[in-house]
Amino acid sequence: MLSFHSKLPNVGTTIFTEMSALAAEHNAVNLGQGFPDFPMSEQLIDAVSRAMRSNCNQYAPMPGWMPLREALSEKINRLYGASINPDTEITVTPGGTYAIYTALTTILRPGDEVIVLEPAYDSYVPNIEVNGAKAVLVPLNTPDFSINWDAVRRGVTEKTRAIILNSPHNPTGSILTEQDISSLRSLVADHDMYIISDEVYEHLVFDGMLHHSMLRYPDLFQRSFVCFSFGKVYHCTGWKLGYCVAPEAFTREFRKVHQFNCFSCHTPSQVGITEFLRDEEAYLGLGTFLQKKRDHFIQLMHSTRFSLLSSQGSYFICAAYDRITDESDTAFARRLTREYGVATIPVSAFYQEGSRNRILRFCFAKKEETLEAAVERLSRL
Repeated sequence: MLSFHSKLPNVGTTIFTEMSALAAEHNAVNLGQGFPDFPMSEQLIDAVSRAMRSNCNQYAPMPGWMPLREALSEKINRLYGASINPDTEITVTPGGTYAIYTALTTILRPGDEVIVLEPAYDSYVPNIEVNGAKAVLVPLNTPDFSINWDAVRRGVTEKTRAIILNSPHNPTGSILTEQDISSLRSLVADHDMYIISDEVYEHLVFDGMLHHSMLRYPDLFQRSFVCFSFGKVYHCTGWKLGYCVAPEAFTREFRKVHQFNCFSCHTPSQVGITEFLRDEEAYLGLGTFLQKKRDHFIQLMHSTRFSLLSSQGSYFICAAYDRITDESDTAFARRLTREYGVATIPVSAFYQEGSRNRILRFCFAKKEETLEAAVERLSRL
């Protein structure tokens, strides 16, 4: 038998896989994984079907279907006032996670360091480590999960290559503020580093708050890879389609990696989304649509002993359970699934060394009846 040294020796089956399997085994209401259980737009389905019937079924260009990139450039200009060249600064990718991985692979060399704010989306650290680099972990403040910029500065060394930002934030629903942008500007002015900006939930911002995209700020964009997801916008996470926006020189190197990995993304979906992007309300109204679900879930949860934390965006809201049990969040999440039929995700899973915060993440991007069924079970605790 041939043997080899694993590039990810500490990575095993994720808690997401475990909790989904446990949910299926116990017929639990799944508020764990971040995907909607309501249908996507029939109009978008029809647009993709028309594209397939119109023989748009062969390879799209490596950077993406040009009409789609042009439509995205126009959208970015309307939303953020940025002039983005669709030919040289936008690349369509098989999902936002792929875009983040490719951006990191583009810039990282062995020995480099990347600032990662914890809790963090679980792909970041493996993406860094598989490239021979090191994640420097900086905890967010609890319970509001704001950024401790003094701690970030303490984490910067001469080896720091990049910082990863995620707003709206998975798993906590926190968002960047104007003060965060000011602190980020100060940081990158003092230290030469890239920004990897995970903005897959860009339209899921609540309570009239502003999404502080790196695309709003020319000085920040000039050092950024900004990553997006169509799946999160159009309720079709299984399509695995997204895009990366970056300055021309960055994009040129990004595409060198991309062309020998994925090369080309699903053409009919790109053609259909191009048509559907004409309907601005489909994405501009998303924040209001999901905020209603968040607010409904919050109201329902008043009947339980959970203490909900703030969520200003994303699919997610976190809850402390110190009034219920002293169990670890992982043990409690498993017991909730087995004994009460509700699957969640323990927030410690978003820390490399775990945490003792005793917080669970709930996904509220579900049908009202799904949320109601879950909370009816949770109220028995």
